[in-house]
Amino acid sequence: MKRTIYEFLLVCLVSVTLTGCYTHRQVGLLQERDKLPHYDSVPYEPYRLQVNDEIIYRVITLDETLAKTLAVNQSLSGGSGQYARGYRIYSDGTVDLPFLPPIKLEGLTEREAQDTLKKYMRELIPDAEVKLALSNKQFIVLGDIGSGVRYIYKERMTIYQALAMTGDVQNRGDRKHVRIIRPHGNDKPEILEFDIRPNSLINSKYYYIYPNDLIYVNRDTSSYYKQETYPAFLGMITSYITVLLLVLNYIPGF
Repeated sequence: MKRTIYEFLLVCLVSVTLTGCYTHRQVGLLQERDKLPHYDSVPYEPYRLQVNDEIIYRVITLDETLAKTLAVNQSLSGGSGQYARGYRIYSDGTVDLPFLPPIKLEGLTEREAQDTLKKYMRELIPDAEVKLALSNKQFIVLGDIGSGVRYIYKERMTIYQALAMTGDVQNRGDRKHVRIIRPHGNDKPEILEFDIRPNSLINSKYYYIYPNDLIYVNRDTSSYYKQETYPAFLGMITSYITVLLLVLNYIPGF
């Protein structure tokens, strides 16, 4: 009887020890284990403009009279015949610019949109040079990763760089089911779910972050039984042992 109880208590203690702390297999990144999902590499696709995106463009010309005529808001015009202002892409995929017909930009990359706008602008200003950029280059984070809006500071920003900007996923975060909600203009948003731990994530379809992405990391249900720090874990073990010893004192024959 006594031996059975001791064996039971030993099993309980070992179980608590194994489940009470985080391991590299659970939270480590860039792992190469057969049991983890494997993701295929795919070519990088540049971001394409969508409905409700906002562009900023700048027209450069030697004719300052034309530049000032274009400048609806004088506070937005710079020196040397430069002009810049933001415009939204409407639900039909077009953008309305001063003195130009509606121009369809939805589905174009930034470079393609810039070349398209330059073509139209040169019908008015023969020497016009156009610089175009997307003004809403941002993504959103929610869950056990911190919450807020972060800005994409470079092309081809990766999921790892995005996580670094938010302070990384907490240990209690569910790394097995990270989700990215990716809007597609007027269409239904795409939901991408993946395990962030395997090394094969690099260059997969989950690797790059695009404007308007929402990254969501839920809390792992098993984390309710784990401790963030080693001293806290030792405190938990000590508490378990104390309770077990108190129980044993009330068992006859001990």
